Formats: sequence, C-alpha cells, structure tokens
Amino acid sequence: MSPMKLVARRSEERGNADHDWLKTFHTFSFAMYQDGQHELFGSLRVMNEDRVAPRTGFGTHSHREFEIFSYVVSGELEHKDSMGNTEVLKRGDLQMTSTGTGISHSEKAHGSKQVHFLQIWSVPSKSGLSPKYYTRHFTDEEKADKWAKVVAPVGAKDVVVEREASGPAPVNSPLTLYATILGQGKSLHRVFEGKKGYIHVVQTSGYNDKKASGASVRISSQGSGEELTLREGDGAYIFVGQKGTSMTVENDGDRSAEVLVFDLD
Repeated sequence: MSPMKLVARRSEERGNADHDWLKTFHTFSFAMYQDGQHELFGSLRVMNEDRVAPRTGFGTHSHREFEIFSYVVSGELEHKDSMGNTEVLKRGDLQMTSTGTGISHSEKAHGSKQVHFLQIWSVPSKSGLSPKYYTRHFTDEEKADKWAKVVAPVGAKDVVVEREASGPAPVNSPLTLYATILGQGKSLHRVFEGKKGYIHVVQTSGYNDKKASGASVRISSQGSGEELTLREGDGAYIFVGQKGTSMTVENDGDRSAEVLVFDLD
C-alpha cells in the first residue's frame, strides 16, 4: 500500500461569498460556487464556514437525503424545523439533522451577535430513512490538547441514538469527526480507520478572505515524507494509503488552533 498523501485545500482557493448578512466559504461545490475538482470526498459533501449577521439567517427551506450537522464556533444559532424542534445552540454545541425522507428548517443568528458555525453535510449510506434530530455539547476543556469524538456512525462504540445524550452525535454515513483545541507547542496523533480523511483549521481569529493567517499547525505522517503547514481556513485532503496509518498535528504557531479531522471510508 502507498504511504499517506496530503493535498492542501487553501482557504483563499475555496468558494467565497459576502452577502452582507452572510459571509461564507465553501470547501466543496455549493450554490453559485461549482468546481468539479471539489465535489465530494468519501461521504463528505458540504463544508461551509458561515458567519451570519445578528437577527438574520436562512429562512425556512427543505432538505432530503442528507445528514446535516452544525458545529457552533461563536455566537448563538437558532434552529427551528418541521419535526417541532426549536433550539438555540451555543459555542460547543453540535446539532445533527438526519433529513431522510424530508424536513424543512430555518437557521438564524439569535441575539445581538454574529453567529459563526460550520455547516457540514454527508451522504447517508441508506435512503428513505425517517428524519431525526440530535444535539450534543462538548466543552473547550473536553477538546483541550486531545481529540473529542463529536460525530460517529450509528452503531459505532459510544454512539447513543437519542435526541440528547453524551458522546458523539449519530450519523448515517461512514464518517467520524474529531475536534481539538490545540495549544502552542502541543501535538496530537490521529490514527485513521478509513481510507480517506480531511482536516480543517477553523477561522477563529475572524473572517479573512485573503491568504490564510492566524493559528498555524503542521501536519505530517511518519514514513511518508509528507508535511504541510495549515493556517486558519486551510484544509487538506488525506489519502490514508493503509488502515491504521497515523497523522501528527503539531501547533507551530503563536496561539491555540481549533482543528477538525474527518475519518472517512
């Protein structure tokens, strides 16, 4: 088997739009941004980094046959849906909607501050599922210099299929999502179980549509010779090569870095 391969997805190369009320980046093709080289990776279909102005947002609209989850970075996100769920999500909250045969929902900034969140979609392994809604909360302490498993497949270890529970939110896709807040000079290893992975450094220092800046991490894999430096908004496609291959993430910058890593089949 070939060793791990890392392919950078630079922040300034992502789809980007400033609609005044919404400032957004698209890692994959979405809405007006279409790029045949960035359509789908494993089951990962959408990863948008959104900033929504106070008291604005996405009005009621419908989805079907996607697993949609929101990772709240700052501010408050108000969610309402056709299943009767109404909730205000805050920093550390993760909301999962398994849209299945179809739901309608709205997502808006709650209160007087902008909400910054990542909206992530994956393709379900089965179609025609009944819609479900889940929320989970992970403190900064749970992510500090360690991996917090925030999303994992239904049936995986520690996954509880209840609306609110501890542990990772259940997803009907071969996808596991880990999050960390990595301090200066700290490093972590991540062993991959799937064939692919994706890493993203969250833009915690603020909106930046130019070359990435802010927090910095270096990723590498022993034995492959592969190494990349990523800054806020940057990401990388990871071709694992062999199950059980490990990647090292090291904070080589001047501040903490919030990092998401997807393990994908």
